[in-house]
Amino acid sequence: MKVVTSSQMQEIDRVSIEEIGIPSLVLMERAGLAVVRRIKECYEGSPVVVVAGGGNNGGDGLVVARELFRQGYDVTAFVTTERERLSEDCRSQLEIAERIGVPVRVNQLPKIQHLRGRLIVDALFGTGLNRPIREPLSTLIERINRAGTQVVAVDIPSGVSADTGGVLGIAVRADITVTFGLPKVGHLLYPGRHYTGRLYVEDIGFPEALLQSDSIKTELVEAPQVRSALPYRDPAGHKGTFGHVLVVGGSVGKTGAALMTARASLKIGAGLVTVGIPEDALGGLSVVEEMTLPLPSTPVGTVSREATEEILRFIHERADVLAVGPGLGRQEETMELVVEVIRGSTVPVVVDADALYALSRLGKGVYDFLYNEVSSPLVLTPHPAEMGRLLSRDAREVDRDRLEVARYFAARTGMCVVLKGAPTVVASPEEYCYINSTGGSSLATAGSGDILTGMIAGLIAQGVAPLEAAIAGVWLHGLAGDIGASKVTEYSFTASDILTFLPEALKSLLKTCSTSLSCT
Repeated sequence: MKVVTSSQMQEIDRVSIEEIGIPSLVLMERAGLAVVRRIKECYEGSPVVVVAGGGNNGGDGLVVARELFRQGYDVTAFVTTERERLSEDCRSQLEIAERIGVPVRVNQLPKIQHLRGRLIVDALFGTGLNRPIREPLSTLIERINRAGTQVVAVDIPSGVSADTGGVLGIAVRADITVTFGLPKVGHLLYPGRHYTGRLYVEDIGFPEALLQSDSIKTELVEAPQVRSALPYRDPAGHKGTFGHVLVVGGSVGKTGAALMTARASLKIGAGLVTVGIPEDALGGLSVVEEMTLPLPSTPVGTVSREATEEILRFIHERADVLAVGPGLGRQEETMELVVEVIRGSTVPVVVDADALYALSRLGKGVYDFLYNEVSSPLVLTPHPAEMGRLLSRDAREVDRDRLEVARYFAARTGMCVVLKGAPTVVASPEEYCYINSTGGSSLATAGSGDILTGMIAGLIAQGVAPLEAAIAGVWLHGLAGDIGASKVTEYSFTASDILTFLPEALKSLLKTCSTSLSCT
């Protein structure tokens, strides 16, 4: 499903009204009726107070008030703006509501006693809000949040930026949000995702061609897309059929990271996995299905620069994909080896952890290196701090604008970027961005990223294109976390549990999606 910014949604509105000829009041009626349907479904019979602003979002709210009143609900509406300052459509809806008998108080803010014990419909501000909310409306939103009752937001919770999910001073905490046409970026990125509550996306008649426009380059990842990326399993296949992953990682005291990456590759379906690890660290590696490639060690137990040719030879002769970085360490010559191996690789590379640190040491030269000196496709999997190092930015700055940061780096380097976090986003060199819809705090545990690296590499080994492997790997990783958290709680969930519950995640996906094109 496509995801839009406020300006993209405004353009869909404009074209629908001005060029297609759908009257704006028709769209407003449909929006209000969609909210009413959800209210009746979730809160049948509740007394309702509608708090409406002076724009078209307020007009939607007045449709809600009128229709609920017509159906016998106990409804009161407050319009927070003077009558003369209402938008044309909002004023029309106010006049209709008044004529039908809805109790409406114009240019008045509800007090706390008007809100308590009633379902609150938030129709103060829509997706066009782009500045902090000021008094007296900031106090009103504080009252709504303190009222201790259920809240339904119309289109987006008032105060949440539709473009970033940031809070514009203060925002309504909704229990459910009913939006129209497409989800907005602010519904899906934190903290907006927290304020949105349960999100419903309703069809109110926008032309499908507008909703599916190629100019909209952000999507929400859903099950059918992931199912279509899963590789075909040939019944006559053998271990060589399903690809060979080389994991280069581990060091003395840090062998577990490389081992988790290797096991994740096998668990997602790769036929063969070899762990390239320093000779001095072999004693700490307990393998069963995995194979090992002992590599020359530095004096401190990391992979030596002398291993470069051996790794490149193994890649050329046997591997289908390289995963590099987990547990590797940051010794100087190990960092030099990483750069040379990435430069010389003839297969796709999934780059994580200390291998990302090696790239960050290139400074601004990382753009030229990745774009001009690396011939194989890369999937870079940074968390916000690692992304910050690559960009010479603060991690908090990265988190504030996750989509655009990932999009920018992917476009500048020509590589796929997986920016881990809540939610994880995947960006392509063509500036498409994919917001993951699975996962939660259960994944905030040591080793979770190592397993994601292995899952992505394992899918690539089976012939999945790197971008599709990244999208599918992230989604399945999150789903395994969700399933596991529901059974062992988020407190007790560890990274190895992802591997435990990955088969259940795959079974769930295969059962839900009957074909690669549709879900039942």
